[in-house]
Amino acid sequence: MATLLHIDSSVFPGEASSSRSVTAAFRAAWEEQHSEGTVLYRDLAADPVPHITADAWSAGYAEPSERTPQQAAAFAARVRLMEELEQADAVLIGAPMYNFSIPSTLKAWLDNVLLLGRTAGEEPSAQGTPTIVVASRGGSYAPGTPREGFEYVQNYLEAVLVRTLGLDVDFIVPELTMALRNPAMAQLVPLYEASRARAFEDATAKAKELAGRFAA
Repeated sequence: MATLLHIDSSVFPGEASSSRSVTAAFRAAWEEQHSEGTVLYRDLAADPVPHITADAWSAGYAEPSERTPQQAAAFAARVRLMEELEQADAVLIGAPMYNFSIPSTLKAWLDNVLLLGRTAGEEPSAQGTPTIVVASRGGSYAPGTPREGFEYVQNYLEAVLVRTLGLDVDFIVPELTMALRNPAMAQLVPLYEASRARAFEDATAKAKELAGRFAA
């Protein structure tokens, strides 16, 4: 039985969040195909992990016998997060764009799970784990658009998830999500609706394909 690590980071609940709506569709299709599997869920908005501290960081590079009680406690919390990543057969991450970057709660999770010599380095411990990232955004930052140079979500996550943690990442990008709320974007509503529909289709298809690997 495979384990899916599902992480949401949007501050908006349920269908009010574009990223949560698409990750929910992925999870539903995954569970339908793989009903006996396990889903480990972390809602980083409702239950944020601690931001990295000096104790949590330095403990990762100290011998266990040399750690202070504060370092030991902080590092134990990091280990739980690293083990969840390492034990997952697949990872699903909701990563909305806030002010051109990812939510600070998702950054905190990444800071906790990234440890040189374990999850990062020459042989990352979760290397090759298939990972789906739902990178929703209010506008469009695709190549050729006026704000292409402001795209710091996919670029950043590719650097961390792919090049550092060694995960096998595929992005789903629902864009123009502010079109319904911003009158200046009214003419973009059809493009938003097409992007949203495509995101749900991709989520369902990718979930079925990925779950099928473990059901076989």
